[in-house]
Amino acid sequence: MTTDLLLGLDVGTTSCKAAVVTLEGEEVAHGQAPLQWTGVPTGAEIAPTGFLACALAAAREALAAAPGGDVRVAALGVSSMAETGVLLDGHGEPVTPAIAWYDSRGEAESDRLAEQVGRERFAAATGLSPRALRTVAKYRWLRDNVPGAERGVRWLSVGDWLVHRLGGDQGAELSLASRTGWLDLHARAWWDETLEWSGAPDSLLPEPAVAGTPLGRVDGAILGEARGAVLAVGGHDHLSAAVGAGAVGEGDVLDSWGTAEAFVRAVAPLSPEQVNQAVAAHITVGWHAVPDRQNLLGATRSGAALGRVLALLGVTREGRDELERAALECDPTAGGIELRGLDDYRIELANIGADPTPALVWRASLESAGRAASDILDRMASVAGPHGRLVMAGGWSEGVAAQAVKEAHVGPFERSDAVFMGARGAAIAAGRAAQLL
Repeated sequence: MTTDLLLGLDVGTTSCKAAVVTLEGEEVAHGQAPLQWTGVPTGAEIAPTGFLACALAAAREALAAAPGGDVRVAALGVSSMAETGVLLDGHGEPVTPAIAWYDSRGEAESDRLAEQVGRERFAAATGLSPRALRTVAKYRWLRDNVPGAERGVRWLSVGDWLVHRLGGDQGAELSLASRTGWLDLHARAWWDETLEWSGAPDSLLPEPAVAGTPLGRVDGAILGEARGAVLAVGGHDHLSAAVGAGAVGEGDVLDSWGTAEAFVRAVAPLSPEQVNQAVAAHITVGWHAVPDRQNLLGATRSGAALGRVLALLGVTREGRDELERAALECDPTAGGIELRGLDDYRIELANIGADPTPALVWRASLESAGRAASDILDRMASVAGPHGRLVMAGGWSEGVAAQAVKEAHVGPFERSDAVFMGARGAAIAAGRAAQLL
């Protein structure tokens, strides 16, 4: 008998990760390829074909390492970064480069959006604050500044566009749509007011649909190794990671501790008042990558700060284990040393006493990250009550001191055994689309 396998692709800011997954959820092969942005003074951009090249390279590496025999790729799912997207003309061809989500283009536009639509009205309807990274601001910047952008008649998020390029229909997955600033969360429909504000044509956006909606089948001319596989979008990468880590029950939180530490909490749908309260507390709200749930999303750049501290101490990530063991033995006060400005471009070490050691500095840094994590969870709880399960994953969560300090600040947690959580989540969404799960 033929064995069915699932393929998940997760297109993040630096790379595309791929996972081949069994119907039982086991990851049996992996691939990864770098995403090649072009740097510009405001940030970065990329020709949309670069997303496809990266995804195909990662997919082929994973499929080459997959079990042989009588097997087939029955379904393929794609999760991706949010905010960034692809603007297409009437023939389905890109008309502008894709702007990186962190690019500063759109700052002036987001200020006008806040003034003309209203900051609180925008937050209550969309679950977002008006900032340059919002798709609505970047699209308006493109319309106002890039010749040819006016020919664009369709906008697809990265995951939506890749599924389309692999042979699927054009769609708008709901968790990615939630990050655009065009979606009315409560209606689960496009918001006419921000569409009109941005100068969007009526045809710009497909109808929103939940992650795991079947969108067609893989074109064998593009990826022959997965010919005929059912296609689906797995959603926003952080939310797909929560699916891959199994942290999607109401009240569950995924703490994904990478360069940016993201906290994703699954919640029942919130009222406009609760949504406004969350955004005021610097927590965004959107639809989840599982049906009928929303998410609270908070983040800190703790991983980036910890990486700088390691560099300052002259310790490589490979040599971190010894430092972790020494930091575990330190007093939690770290001799009074403090790491300040965790999310700032420049961090500070303060209150360095007479006998500083690398272990004390590292303990102080971990304590700072732990306090930031506790603060984010507290702000989420102020909106939706205490959280339930906490599942932790990511490279920074692997140290013995990091785990002990995090537990002291946020309470007990579980560790996810997923290797590529986002890709695994995308594969699971595709399995749902093919009615195999």
